[in-house]
Amino acid sequence: MNPPAGSDDFTTCDLFDADESLQSCSLQFQDLGARTRFTGPVRTIRCHRDNGLVKQILNSPGHGAVLVVDGGGSLESALMGDLIAAAAVRNGWAGVVIHGVIRDRDVVATLDLGVKALGSNPRKSAKDGAGEVDVPLQFGGVRFTPGATLWADTDGILVTP
Repeated sequence: MNPPAGSDDFTTCDLFDADESLQSCSLQFQDLGARTRFTGPVRTIRCHRDNGLVKQILNSPGHGAVLVVDGGGSLESALMGDLIAAAAVRNGWAGVVIHGVIRDRDVVATLDLGVKALGSNPRKSAKDGAGEVDVPLQFGGVRFTPGATLWADTDGILVTP
């Protein structure tokens, strides 16, 4: 049986051993936040080199959710930096998974927030708000559906089917 979302009493290895129907993300994300173990209900954003929606959503109440951002795997510009990450902490988000890159990684590493991303790039992104919110996403062999539960630790990411 899976622990409830929000509980830090888990390892992804034990969760998968207990329930092999969980989806396991095959992408090798870096752990960039101070919190390396986090869980919560999924919210999603699809955007490309534009973090306007990321800023908007993380500046709203998170209620322990995990924001999954599909930036198409682009390494060209950051989709989150220290100011947006600090807003996520203030607003009660458990974590952020970015299929793309962040910036300000030294500061982000000090924040009590789970952050998984492909890496970092100091280049900022556009701020036009282009993209989609709360839509199903797919990357790393996983379908991220709004409302699904995500668990992440240093071994990887699991998501309910």
